[in-house]
Amino acid sequence: MSLASCLFVAIGGAIGTLARYLISVAALPFSQNLPWSTIGINILGSFVIGLFGTLTLAHGRYPVSENLRLFVMVGLCGGFTTFSAFSLQTLDLIRSGAIVRAAINIAASVILCVAAVALGHLTVSYTHLRA
Repeated sequence: MSLASCLFVAIGGAIGTLARYLISVAALPFSQNLPWSTIGINILGSFVIGLFGTLTLAHGRYPVSENLRLFVMVGLCGGFTTFSAFSLQTLDLIRSGAIVRAAINIAASVILCVAAVALGHLTVSYTHLRA
């Protein structure tokens, strides 16, 4: 671990965090009953990490430096995705007695985020096979 690697992660994290905040504020009108902004952010972040992670592997289509992978995958995606927020919002739904909405939040977040990672991976894998 070098100072440069730490800076790449920190800068990526700052950008990802700001993007998450801006999207969350913009989505407030749509997030009255369920935290749709958090679900959407987690889906998008999962897709990006699956796509970028596969595309930029050392043996991938577009290999990049380890620092750039750290910037995007650890910093940007780590600051952008909101699993801790998801967990807190789910607990709040449970504590308020909204068990069904909490279950929907859990199922939608987990299933759609795993699907988004797979879609990101398959997008690169498929296009890599065609090239």
